[in-house]
Amino acid sequence: MAKTIIIGVNHAGTAAANTLLGNYPGHEVVIFDPNERTSYLGCGTALYIGKQIAGTDGLFYSSKEALESQGAQVNMQTTVTGVDFDRRVVTARTIEGRVIEETYDTLIFATGSSPITPPIPGTDLDGVHFVKTYNDGQVIDRKLSDARIKSVAVIGAGYIGVEMAEAAKRRGRNTMLVEVQGQSLTGYFDKDFTSGIDAALRGGGVDLHYGEQLLEIKGDEEGRVRAIVTDKGEFNVEMVVLSVGFRPNTELANGLLELGEGGAFKVNLNQQTSRPEVFAAGDCATVYNNATGATDYIALATNAVRSGIVAGHNAGGTPLQSAGVQGSNGICIWDYKMFSTGLTVEKAKEKGIDVGFSDVEDLQKPAFMADNDTVKLRVVYDNESRRIIGAQLASHRDVSLGIHLFSLAIAKGVTINELPLVDIFFMPHFNQPFNYITMAGLTAK
Repeated sequence: MAKTIIIGVNHAGTAAANTLLGNYPGHEVVIFDPNERTSYLGCGTALYIGKQIAGTDGLFYSSKEALESQGAQVNMQTTVTGVDFDRRVVTARTIEGRVIEETYDTLIFATGSSPITPPIPGTDLDGVHFVKTYNDGQVIDRKLSDARIKSVAVIGAGYIGVEMAEAAKRRGRNTMLVEVQGQSLTGYFDKDFTSGIDAALRGGGVDLHYGEQLLEIKGDEEGRVRAIVTDKGEFNVEMVVLSVGFRPNTELANGLLELGEGGAFKVNLNQQTSRPEVFAAGDCATVYNNATGATDYIALATNAVRSGIVAGHNAGGTPLQSAGVQGSNGICIWDYKMFSTGLTVEKAKEKGIDVGFSDVEDLQKPAFMADNDTVKLRVVYDNESRRIIGAQLASHRDVSLGIHLFSLAIAKGVTINELPLVDIFFMPHFNQPFNYITMAGLTAK
């Protein structure tokens, strides 16, 4: 009977475990994870901190009991301390100090990623927080219930930073969002798109400090945060939330597995590392980016789930290749919604790709429809091949399904020239006869 050990059981690990348990009867599955609970939807952290949802119970979509009921051996609050790749042995230590040794036929790293700590003074002060795990969110939630916390500085205007800035402001705290780049959501949207989300943040009362670098976090005599210092000045705050990025957790390999983009485990389309019997999935592994046609590092929950499924099937003995990714994503801040997939114009230029783009801003429905709103679309395409390699959408309406079309277009190599002929239906309740998607193709240079 074959045996697979899975290290980590959040998105990628849960997907791999369910794949093995549901498709390969008799296949032994052993799981190790240092946390108390499995399968946490971290994207909901800002929602409950901001009191937009009632609680956290719905943020867990699996459990130790559910996995064990399918036949897995699940070791929670157990930290893997070493892997002997030659002997195929994993060593772990429980919270009580008991040492466990397990052999494996195949091994799946689903160890995820950890927040980056910026190299500045004061990151160890009481009142400095990261946002990653369920426990991280619980601590921040409790601290924001303390009346002494009047001002919060969120450092980093990526997805987590923007969402946490909204959450802190919704809790009634003076909130500043500090970002060293000149815009929010760099990498997902071009600057002329992020102006919409910035307007939503300002409208909600968040103080934006873009193009500003954090230099120091200052504490009081009791070791609590009292201020931050940037290259633009000093600001009094009682809490700092650091969200400057993530790094893949690859330390367990001890340098014995090849690393790729972003320092993640380099994997092929079967999720195999440089040792064929060892797989990696989720935030600790590279992905194949269909927009660039190259290996990349894109840490998203959706990528983790899909790569976990692929790793599970291959570990179970069924060859299955990843279809690649586009990095599709979305965000909603005070009811302003933005979605993207593939490359922005700026990212494409950084990668040396000569691109064009087509912008459309129009009403979603015909003007005679009273229930209506504006939609903004940018489609990015390779000037030489005309292949679509990116798209960005923004509206107060939920137009998220449109980004799925562009994600598939990137994966399938659809050109901007083909876009106007895509069979898109028309009904006044939903769109215009010459809708924004069709017009992006018709108006492309």
